[in-house]
Formats: sequence, structure tokens, C-alpha cells
Amino acid sequence: MTNPDRIDDVDALRGFALLGILLVNTMAFASAFYGLELADPAFTGIADRTVHLVIALFFEMKFYLLFSFLFGYSFTLQMRSAEKSGEAFVPRLLRRQAGLWLIGVAHAVLLFHGDILTTYAVLGIVLLMLRNRSDGALFRLAKWLVILVAVAWGALGIVATLEPTPLDRPGILAAAKATELAFRGDWQAIISQHLTELSSVWVILGLLQAPSALAMFVLGLIAGRHKTLARPEENKALFQRLLRAGLWIGLPGAIVYAYASVEMIDSPVAIIGLSIGLITGPFLTGAYVGGVMLFFGTKAGQRLRKVLAPAGRMALSNYLTQSLIAALIFHGYGLGLIGQVTPLTTVLIALGIFTAQLFTSRWWMTYFAYGPLEWVLRFITIWRAPQWRKPVGAR
Repeated sequence: MTNPDRIDDVDALRGFALLGILLVNTMAFASAFYGLELADPAFTGIADRTVHLVIALFFEMKFYLLFSFLFGYSFTLQMRSAEKSGEAFVPRLLRRQAGLWLIGVAHAVLLFHGDILTTYAVLGIVLLMLRNRSDGALFRLAKWLVILVAVAWGALGIVATLEPTPLDRPGILAAAKATELAFRGDWQAIISQHLTELSSVWVILGLLQAPSALAMFVLGLIAGRHKTLARPEENKALFQRLLRAGLWIGLPGAIVYAYASVEMIDSPVAIIGLSIGLITGPFLTGAYVGGVMLFFGTKAGQRLRKVLAPAGRMALSNYLTQSLIAALIFHGYGLGLIGQVTPLTTVLIALGIFTAQLFTSRWWMTYFAYGPLEWVLRFITIWRAPQWRKPVGAR
């Protein structure tokens, strides 16, 4: 059975986004130093730094934006679905966001403190309130959200550079060691560490990721209104412009961000690099959208789309499964390998997980209409049990 509201390109883009998010998150699972002001002293070789540079250059600060854009785009698909079913959209959306928030809380407490689902749940309510604004008003809001958050972090970086505070290296090393020991512990120690870190993670989520994610939500809402991804032939010129803007603006900004965050990690200049990454990141994300959409128009791209789309259709299940597998590899209730795996090996692990998910997703979506967590979220959304298994004739 083919759902007419499904768009293969959107699903495939979401599958592509899963890969980028996995690569970034696995690096966070693998090292207690991820996000700190010091590099892990155990992995400071050229190969280690090169891997971190590649991840920072092409993946950090870009792929959660891609996921956010697709969330906003899918928002319009949900509106049309509610309209076709004759049901009120607002109660459905509120139930969906509540379900997403609960899943996010469980993810953050049990598996990964870097969860973004709870942020998406809250921002989805904001998007609901903005849904009737004009395209122009929404675009201006997105623009100023990106500019203001980048300027704020840039100003903080300039102040920190002009009046530097001595880096407490022993304190950072001690904190990283304590974090590593906690994540090598049992369930209680790991959950306790997650809860402890959540008290500080809100700064990153609320003052950095949330404004940028909301900006991409809004841009996705505009694109969804115009069915931009559903009409690729009509929007080739737009995709080409996005690709050029990403190459000329997004990529140079990403280079600055990557160099500052890896090679100058212990300097306040890294904050300035972050601000540059914030203001140019949406351009590189746009280039990913434009480039991938153009590639999907080729024969090779059509084959890739068929491979990625099933994973994107069950993105929520795959996202949490990625965290579960990474937790079993790096946390104490599994192999406990945190701090012991090189960055290159970490990337290979992530690629192995994603490859396995491509195969399992294709198998699963052959027989089922929804991924496991997608079914749960759909149940909460429509408040009745949706059909899970596909009819034999639709497989």
C-alpha cells in the first residue's frame, strides 16, 4: 500500500540526515572529552585530528539543521493528512508533540544526554503557533534567529578573547576522568551521570541549537507549503542556487568552524569560530538539500534514494536504535569502550551501524507500514491503533 502523502525524496533526505547525526553522536559517545575545551590527550595524532576536522567540517552543526528543516517540511504533510481525514489538526499535533517529548526524555535519561527530541517537541508547539504567518514574515524570523544567535556567540567569543580566563586544565581533565568512570559504571551510575549533565546541556540546547533549529523548522514550513521537494523538476534552479550558496558561503564558514573547534579548541577563538559556523551552517545545509535533490534526479541517485528512503521512513526508531547500539558499545552496561577507541575506529563503527540499519529498514518497511516507535507515535497522534502490517498484496 502506497501512502500518497509520503514523498520518497523527503524520506531519503531524512535517511541521509540519519547518517550525519550518527557520525556526530557516536563521537560524543566514544569520548568524555567531546564538547570540552581540551582534546582527548590519548588521541592527539594527525590521523585523530584529521577525523575530527572532517566530522566538524561536514557534519557538526549541519545535519541537525537538515533534520530540523525536514521536521518543518513534514509539519505541512501532517496538516494535509489531518485535513484529508477530517480531523482537527491542533489536538493531533499536541498529542504528537507530547509523545515525542516523552520519548525524548526516556532517550536523554537512559541512553544519551545529547537528545534533541525534547527540544523538537517544544519547538513544534512554537511552529504550530506560527503556521498561519506569511512566507515573508516566516523567512524574516528565520533570518533573524540565525543572525542573533550567531552575533551573541560571536560577541561572547570576542569578549573572552580580549579578556581571557586561564584554562583550568587539571579541572577539565579531572571532570573528563570522572565522566568516563561514570559511563563505565552500571545502570545507576550512567543514569545519574545523564541527569547531572542535563543540568548543563540545556545551555547548548536552549541558547545554541534551539534557535537555529526553529529557523530551519520555519524554512521547512515554507518549503512544505510550496511542495518544493515534491516538485523537484520545477525547482532545479532553486536547488542549484542552494548548492552554489553552500559552496561559496557555507563551506568557507565550515572550514573556519572546523579549524577553530579542533586546532584551537583550548582558545576563546573557538567560540568565534562557532559563531561563524552558526551563521554559515544553514547555507551548507541548504547545499546538502539542493545537491542531494539534484542527484536524486539521476539514475544513480534514484538507486541511492531507494536505499535511503526506508531508513528515513522509520527515522525515529533508527535514531534511538543508534543510541542504544552506541551505548552498548561505549557504556558500562555493554562493552564499556568509552575513551578506548580511536576517532577513525569510531567512524567505522558508525558506518557499520548505519549500513546495518539500511538493510534492516528495507526489510522492516517491506512488511510493516511504520517503524516500531513511529507506530507508537502514530497511535498517540490519532488516538487509535493504526494498521501496522502491510497487506500481502502491498508488499
